[in-house]
Amino acid sequence: MKETKVYNAEQFQDALIEETMRDVVEILEERGYNPINQIVGYLMSGDPGYISSHKEARNKLLKFDRTKILEVLVSKFISK
Repeated sequence: MKETKVYNAEQFQDALIEETMRDVVEILEERGYNPINQIVGYLMSGDPGYISSHKEARNKLLKFDRTKILEVLVSKFISK
């Protein structure tokens, strides 16, 4: 028999946020936007209009709480 492996749901969510952020950055760059300016504008104001609806980028990002997105971004910066 194989041992049961325990997964942390928060780690899954963090990884999903990271993947989503990479996708959104790529989509914003594809549209000619500066992804840093657009994402910071959204995170600061809460206005989803900062994120293009192209390829569902806005909907992808809106699935997550802005505070959680910030936590993931800051934790990635600090853990480097």
